[in-house]
Amino acid sequence: MSQTCDAVSLETGNSSMSVFERYLTVWVFLCIVAGIALGHLFPALFQTIGAMEIAQVNLPVGLLIWVMIIPMLIKVDFGALGEVRRHIKGIGVTLFVNWLVKPFSMALLGWVFIRHVFAPWLPAEQIDSYIAGLILLAAAPCTAMVFVWSRLTGGDPLFTLSQVALNDAIMIVAFAPLVGLLLGLSAISVPWATLLVSVLLYIVVPVILAQWLRRKLLAKGQVSFDQALAMIGPWSMVALLATLVLLFAFQGNAILQQPLVIALLAVPILIQVFFNSALAYWLNRAVGEKHNIACPSALIGASNFFELAVAAAISLFGLQSGAALATVVGVLIEVPVMLLVVRVVNQTQDWYKNR
Repeated sequence: MSQTCDAVSLETGNSSMSVFERYLTVWVFLCIVAGIALGHLFPALFQTIGAMEIAQVNLPVGLLIWVMIIPMLIKVDFGALGEVRRHIKGIGVTLFVNWLVKPFSMALLGWVFIRHVFAPWLPAEQIDSYIAGLILLAAAPCTAMVFVWSRLTGGDPLFTLSQVALNDAIMIVAFAPLVGLLLGLSAISVPWATLLVSVLLYIVVPVILAQWLRRKLLAKGQVSFDQALAMIGPWSMVALLATLVLLFAFQGNAILQQPLVIALLAVPILIQVFFNSALAYWLNRAVGEKHNIACPSALIGASNFFELAVAAAISLFGLQSGAALATVVGVLIEVPVMLLVVRVVNQTQDWYKNR
């Protein structure tokens, strides 16, 4: 019973997005401007921050990333894994698109566009890093924001929760091997030690802490749990924006020299969003699932756990890397593109039901 209540409390109620969520693209753009300006005004300060590392982990960024990720993981109820069997076909579509199509299609798109089509307009020394960032973005299925997208499409709350819980459970063991495989296929050197440390720091430990905090909060009752989530939720977004300011303080010179880079990196991301959401939406229809199952299944396949992708990119390749920049482009376009996908699935209910 508590599992059902948890899901309903996450998914129902106010169907609108928060101010931070709705205008995320605006905040990211402002962070780009602020980061570049601060990097030019106070270069010594940001050099000091960049040097605060232990075992290639930047401590200020690492702290911000924990604040960013843990509130989102508190929302995930791994008890919902028992609900997977209720819509096994929809779950099958989700897993197929998230783990067998999305990462590999992004690696292919990166190879086509970044290594070949757009290569003349990109800095040659960052080509591999850009592709690595795109792979990291695609290998991290959406966690928190999918609850918002599902709500906006009338998605089944328990199905949404169960597919998020299952994806997160798989991500604990599959993220590192999948990223390592795709980087290897893309002829990019795999920093295995750093990759495994990143998985430990930014997936395993946050999941354990988040589930411990979840149990502590739920012990005080559902109302207290919901109030706590409402209170700590903004911390995640503030930490994300602060991380972006730091990142762009280091990326400022590269962006000012080649502002076209952001637009070029957006192309493969946009293609994979529309391709994967359309594929999952159609496959759910083909296997006979309901519209309120197809919507969250399609939306989780289109969006990304960009907080994890940013964290992993910074750990593996550094704050000034093309990989970090590529993951941030995913953050920049996430909300407007996903709202477009939401609008499409909402307006095609008649087509979906007439089969």
